[in-house]
Amino acid sequence: LSVAPVEDPVVMSKIRQNLREKHARHIADLRAYYDSEIQSLKQQLEANLSFECFKKLVCLYILNRCEQLDAALNEASARIKALENKNNLLEKQVAEWRERFHALSSTSRDLQERLEELRASHKDKDNTISRLQSRLRELQEAFEKASKSSDNKNTRLKEESKMFQNLLGEYESLGKEHERVKDTLNTTENKLLDANTEISDLKRTILKLEAQLKQVEHENMLKLRH
Repeated sequence: LSVAPVEDPVVMSKIRQNLREKHARHIADLRAYYDSEIQSLKQQLEANLSFECFKKLVCLYILNRCEQLDAALNEASARIKALENKNNLLEKQVAEWRERFHALSSTSRDLQERLEELRASHKDKDNTISRLQSRLRELQEAFEKASKSSDNKNTRLKEESKMFQNLLGEYESLGKEHERVKDTLNTTENKLLDANTEISDLKRTILKLEAQLKQVEHENMLKLRH
């Protein structure tokens, strides 16, 4: 350039070519730079969009999980409430059966005492009947001996016969009383047997209710722990 004139067409053509080449390289560099920036912005935008979608999915999952846990909590609360009601009902039933068991036990003791009294009375009456039978035999023997005596003893025989009739009436009355006591004793023994049977049934029922109560308490504890 310092040698050739400025107006030389060849020189001007070379200058313009160099300028075009520099301009093209500059344009290419700018295009590459902006393309890189645009690509980076696209990547950032896609990353932001993916993160937003991820946050939405996480929020939806958390909301769904909360609803499930809330439903499970409500179900567990209802189950615990039902178990508590069942527990209270079983406790009331156990208390009622225990009261009935105590009442039947008291009745059984009273019947046992009454039975012992009747047995003692029956034994006393048996002894009295034995004595009367022995006395009756003695009187019969005396009556037979007296009947073989002379006629002078008619008055004595009449008295002894009257005494014999009185003793015979007393014996018959005691025999009827003895039969009545036997019937009463049998009835009392049957009642005592029925009471003992019912007490055994009540014991088994109480044991079964206590086992159910323990099972319900165990289930309740498991639900509460859960």
